[in-house]
Amino acid sequence: MITHRPGTWTPATDTTIPPLDDESQGLFEDLYGFTAGLDLVLDGLRLIALDRHTLDATNAHLAVLAGDGPSITELITRLVVRLGDSNQNPALRDLPADRQDAIRQLTADYAALTTESNLRQLVSETTAAIDGI
Repeated sequence: MITHRPGTWTPATDTTIPPLDDESQGLFEDLYGFTAGLDLVLDGLRLIALDRHTLDATNAHLAVLAGDGPSITELITRLVVRLGDSNQNPALRDLPADRQDAIRQLTADYAALTTESNLRQLVSETTAAIDGI
């Protein structure tokens, strides 16, 4: 029995937590409805965005979402690569070989840029600042 319908979750209202800014709210609205799996991810992100956090929870969310260790950002990057590889995504196998190669290379380039950037280091420095390090 399904107790959660993706994309329909609304967090409890806590008047001390500011609502999402218009741009973030718009992104949620624009991204809902593509697939149930993406809607579940969005529901989780909305919960994180609108939940009451302690310092420890804030630190944990920052580190797990985008820190220098294992992170959701790394997992999403690996998923992008997987979706762009016809050896791992049979949906691409009917495309001409040159398009399969281009898609594989583009997603690999995305992964390289994501991995090589200093973005994850910035989040790690943020979590250290919360800890007073």
